[in-house]
Parts: sequence; C-alpha cells; structure tokens
Amino acid sequence: MHEVWAADMSKPVDKRIYKGTLPTCHDSNALTATAESVSLLVGFSAGQVQLIDPIKKETSKLFNEDRLIDKTTVTCLKWVPGSESLFLVAHGSGCLYLYNVEHTCGTTPPHYQLLKQGESYAIHTGKSKTARNPLLRWTVGEGAVNEFAFSPDGKFLACVSQDGFLRVFSFDATELQCTMKSYFGGLLCVCWSPDGRFIVTGGEDDLVTVWSFSDARVVARGRGHKSWVSVVAFDHCITSVQDCDAPAEFSGSDEDFHDNAQFNGNRERANSAQSRLSKRNSTNGSVTYRFGSVGQDTQLCLWDLTEDVLFPLSRTRTQTNAMSAETGANGNNSANSSLPRSNSLQHSTGSSPNSNKPTSIVDSALIATGVSKFATLALHEVRKERNQEKEHKRNHSISYISNKSSDKLNQIIGARAAKTDVAKSLGTTSCPRMEEIPLLEPLVCKKIAHERLTVLIFLEDCLVTACQEGFVCTWARPGKVGLLSSQNPANSPSGTVV
Repeated sequence: MHEVWAADMSKPVDKRIYKGTLPTCHDSNALTATAESVSLLVGFSAGQVQLIDPIKKETSKLFNEDRLIDKTTVTCLKWVPGSESLFLVAHGSGCLYLYNVEHTCGTTPPHYQLLKQGESYAIHTGKSKTARNPLLRWTVGEGAVNEFAFSPDGKFLACVSQDGFLRVFSFDATELQCTMKSYFGGLLCVCWSPDGRFIVTGGEDDLVTVWSFSDARVVARGRGHKSWVSVVAFDHCITSVQDCDAPAEFSGSDEDFHDNAQFNGNRERANSAQSRLSKRNSTNGSVTYRFGSVGQDTQLCLWDLTEDVLFPLSRTRTQTNAMSAETGANGNNSANSSLPRSNSLQHSTGSSPNSNKPTSIVDSALIATGVSKFATLALHEVRKERNQEKEHKRNHSISYISNKSSDKLNQIIGARAAKTDVAKSLGTTSCPRMEEIPLLEPLVCKKIAHERLTVLIFLEDCLVTACQEGFVCTWARPGKVGLLSSQNPANSPSGTVV
C-alpha cells in the first residue's frame, strides 16, 4: 500500500459518506494486503460491520445489517491473526462476536448454546444447523468491552472493559488466564509488548499500568496524564539499549518533534525487533521497553521500562525502595540511591531527590505530580472519608430503598456489590496500592493537539498521531528529519498535518 499512498498524498485513496450512523473503528488484514487490494473492516455506532476494499473502491459485505446480533456501538474490531476470513468484534453491550467473512448473518436473531463459562465471562456457540454468523459470542465482564488486543503470537486475547478489569483469555481454548483491576474507573485501551511478556493499559484513572503476563502481577504505574488515557502503544523499534549502537530515541525537548513522516510500516523490521528483544530477555541482558500514550488531555507521553523496574531482585527490595522515597526527602536515609531514579517518581514532596537531576527531568516530574484530582490518591482518600458517613446513612436507609422500583433496587444492590469487589481487590497483586509498586514518570509529556487524541502508532522513522478534530500528524524521529524531508518534500516544516 506504500506505493499507492506515496503517489499523491494530497488526495485520499477512497472517500465515503455515511448517514444515520458513524464509523467508530477499523482494521485492515495485513495478511492479504497488497498494493492493489486491501480488506478493510469498519465498525459503526449502530452496530453494523462493513467489509470494503478502499483501493478497488468496492463494498464486499455488510454484517449485522439488521442489527439482529447486537444493537450497540462497535467499540473495537480486529482480524484474527493468521486468518484471511475470521475477525472479532466488540460491542458496547459487553459482548464479543467471532465472524467468518464467508458466512451470512441470517434473517432472524441467532440462537445460542453455552460452550463454556467462568468468573465474569461466558462463551456461547450458535445453534443454527447451517453455518452462519456469529460463530461464537463472548460475554465479558460488566459494561462495554472498550478494546481488545491479540498477543504477538496470536494465542492470547487481552480485553479491557468499563468495569475496570483487564482479562486475558487463551483464544483457542477460550479459557480465562488472568485478570487485573484498574486503580479505579474503567479501562479504555490495551497493548502487548513486542515479546508478549507485558501488557500496558490506560483508562479513567489517568494512569498507565504495566502488567506482567508471565508473573500475573502489576509491575509499575505511570502518572503523567491529566485526563483519561485513550491509547497506549509499544515502540517496536526501541527495544534494548544494547541492541542498537545509536538508538533513535525521542528526547524531552520541543525541537525533537517536527517535520512530517511518510505513513508506512515495515512488518519485517518489527518482527526483527521482536526477535532481538526475546533473545535479550532470554539471556537476562539489559532490557529497555519503550511505549507511548495519548489521552483526552491532548498530551503525548513517552515512557521507558528498564530492567531495575521490570526485574527487581526481590519483593523486599521493592518495599525498601518505596520506604527510601518517603524518608530520603528528609535526608534521614541514604538508601534512596537504590531507587530507579531515572523513571520512578518519588513518593514525597521534598526537593532533595531532585537536586542532581537536569531541569527538564525536574519539570517533567512536577508536571506528572500535578495531575488531576482523579489520578491523585490523597484527594481521593479525603473525598472518600468526607462522604463515607453521609453515603452510609443514605444508601442503607429504609426510606431510600423503599422509594425505588425493583429494577432500580437491583441496580443499587449490584453497584454495592461491585464496590465491595473493588475494595477487596485493592492491595492485591491484581490491584496493588500506589505505594507498593514503582511509579513511573514520563520521559516526554507534551501537548500536541487542541482536541482529545485518539491515535498513536509507532513506525520505523516516525510516529503517527490523530485527534478528534480530524488532524493526522506524523512526528519524525531524531536523525530522520532530513531523510524524511527529502523523501516527501510536500511535508510541512512544522510536522503537523499530513
């Protein structure tokens, strides 16, 4: 598709206008994509899914056309890795459906039979005598499934839901492998590391959370956004410091972000980076993962996961580091030097830990510390204590309950049960307290748009972002600016609009 897009970047390959429904998500099948054809799935706000070919300008099929399968918004859809015909669709109803492009959807509502169920999930198959869509229906958690992602090897499926849970399933065996709970609020986005060992999520707690899939525990949290985190993505090109003689990294200065870059990927190089990272991990070498995040605060954040955070010597060391951060600000403990200072925020407000840091790092820490009240533990606890007595009296009074309908009463009981489950999970490996794990600070925390950001993609020479205002932007990596400008002289020098 690079040859087609590079021909004339000022004109779209295809343009379609929809009435009565809005496109909400899309995914192309990289397995079958060529310069002359691409299979593109588009999900809509009314629940339909369309298969089109924007290069040939063809519309192949429309799934769930009569909304008999699901009437809620399509929140995420993806082709099943390694398949030319299977794709998975998530809806605001909390259900995922497995489709086959070769099958029809039928003219009557589908009937299901239970295949498997477990804690907070159930999987059903269709009861139709003839092959028809959907092949499977997954009911996951409470509320919408906001996003899902397949592991790099295609064997596992990670889902994040509005109930605040990350759930990882074995896709072929349809079995739940592990779960993680957000600090609070719903989880909105999810991404796997290139080697499949770690999962990063973001959501309504304004945090990014790093989950170790192999150890089934939260490794770290990142605090830098001032509103909900909408997208997280790993940088496949920056994997380990020792893998590259001169890695093309982003620095913290504003000048590093300028000039447009050409929007094309390189699957072979990404796979090469994945194999290098896996090899490095297997030999216990020095490992650095980099990922980025964008949010509704219009900010781009870049984060580094280093060996001292990912592979602590013991649980005791982690606890000691947390204590050192609290006492080091008062100068009472010299063990503060054992903290991974380059990418962990101090848990105190003292100035001494920052005395030896460059100004840019100190500024980033201050920005990250001043996040909104929804990402601040102290204020959250104060608010909880302030309303605790009032909430208890109101919600448990006879007059309050008797004035509600039976449906409303069931909702109230369900909400109380959910709050109880959240309280039970806090302090566990699936949802540790803030002081129990390293707190990352972003390497870069930069406002790059005027409206909430919705896209973040890392490519070989650049990264691509998009915002709700409709602007798609490419940002050149350091050292690539001159090369990209010569390849695409039409790019504007500010690196804003493609």
